[in-house]
Parts: sequence; C-alpha cells; structure tokens
Amino acid sequence: MRHFNLTIAAMTIAAVSAWANTPARPGTVNYVEGQVAMGGQSLDAKSTGSELGNQPIVTLSGKAEILLTPGVFLRLGPNSSAKMVSASLTDTEVQLEQGRAMIEVDELFPENHLRVLVDNFAIDLQKKGLYDLDAAQKQVRVFDGEALLTGNALRVEIKGGHELNLIAGADAKTHGFDKHAFEDDLYNWSRLRSSYLAEANIGQARVLVAGPGFFGAGWYFNPWFGAYTFVPADGFFFNPFGWGYYSPLFVYRAPLVGFYGGPRAFAHYAPPAAFVAAVHPAIAPVHMALAVHASPARGGRR
Repeated sequence: MRHFNLTIAAMTIAAVSAWANTPARPGTVNYVEGQVAMGGQSLDAKSTGSELGNQPIVTLSGKAEILLTPGVFLRLGPNSSAKMVSASLTDTEVQLEQGRAMIEVDELFPENHLRVLVDNFAIDLQKKGLYDLDAAQKQVRVFDGEALLTGNALRVEIKGGHELNLIAGADAKTHGFDKHAFEDDLYNWSRLRSSYLAEANIGQARVLVAGPGFFGAGWYFNPWFGAYTFVPADGFFFNPFGWGYYSPLFVYRAPLVGFYGGPRAFAHYAPPAAFVAAVHPAIAPVHMALAVHASPARGGRR
C-alpha cells in the first residue's frame, strides 16, 4: 500500500509539473458543459486551458466556467456570451454581451482591478463575494460583497443583499432582495462547481506539501479534477458558498471527504516540519504543536 501511495503521489506531481509550463491567465476556460462555442469552434472537456483572447465565448444551451484573476471564477448560464476586454492581472475587464453570469470572488488583492461591462455600464467588483449579472433583465445582484456601478450619469454602490435595476435609468436605486428566491439553476450549478474546486484545492495543497511546485497564491492544475483550482498563499478561508480553501501550510485542517456522500472526517494532516520552517519560520513551532495535539473530530462542511 505504501508503494502504491508513493506511485500515485509521483504521478500527481509529474502531472502538475507538466501543466506548470502553461499557467492560467485571466480569460482561461476551466470547464464547459453542454453546447458551448468560441470563435466558431465547439468546446468540450479537452478545452480546459484555452484562452478567450478577443473572441467571445458563447454558451448556447450549455454553461461555461472561466478563470479571471487568481481566486475569481466567472460562470456563464445558457444562451449567454462574454469576452475579455483586458486580460491583465492588475486591470481585468470582461464584457457580458448577452445572457447571465455569476462571479465568485474568493480572493481579491489590493493590486487587482476587476471590472465587468454590461451595456453602457461598468461594474467594479470591490470585495470578495458572489455577484449575479443579468444582461437580459438589466439586473445586478450582489449576494455578498460590494460593487460600484458607473455609467449613463450614474454612480451607485451596491452592497451585499441588494440589487439594482438598470432599466430605471437616472432614478435607479438599490433595494434588498430575497437571496433564496434566486437560488436557481445557474446558482446551484455554480455552487456545485465551487464544491468540486474546493475539493480539488485540498488535494492540490496536499500534493504541494509533498513535492515541489508551490509559488504562492495562484491557479494550480489538478489532473484528477481536470481543472485549475485556487490555492492561497497562507492560512485558509471559506468562500461565499461555504466551501473551504486551504494553503499547503494549513491543509492539515481540511476535511477528508468520504465517497458517495459518506461521513466527512476532519484529518489533522500536518505538513513536514521542513516545509513549515521554509514557508513560515516564525510560526513553525506553534503550528507543529497544534498539529500534534489536535484531537480527531468528525463533521460536515460548513
């Protein structure tokens, strides 16, 4: 069994190293489902890693997940299209041409400027959170986070739990909405994708503890999930859907997920002392003490 585990670990590290030469940039396709096209060409599961460039991605009857800055996922619903206006890490701009999109912002650095264009409006996503943009219905909803909308002589701050109807024009004002009422197909699909990528994060963080290839916060390809996932530089956090993302230093606190909906056991998986000392020497003694003395527990996801 030990030989088998070492072989699997070696294969995983090799697969990750192979993808290290093609890091994800803003506008990278991470997953497609159903009928999706880009530049007149159909996309499928093998399209992961393709970049939008200046050409729009059109979902037709399918859905698509696109990476923006590290820790930010753009998910398009059916009959929608979007294109990158700017793919810079410090000035990332995407245009929602038609349909609807949800944007999950799990990490936002001070240097990031994240903007979405809808019609003649610019929406700056200013905090971590979950955003729902509907070009067809002219609606902007902020489940969590905070956005600033400008355009057509408007400048409106939209806080979490509020929405804005763009049809109202100069008289547009934000008002609260029932979040549960908008937990529809796109929302549930986004939550499901988020859960998969959170599990991919745990697996990837454990691989990065065991081998080379960790260069700080960013996108890392997980071959077992066939997609990029986000790995933070330090600590851990829970995203807007409640799923946990862990750095290699703290992945020992991540849950081990049982198969087929089985129980989830919290594994106190301590990274090697040498890894902790190299990444964060100041907390190495305390960190290792917590890992040794932590008591087993069982529970579900938060």
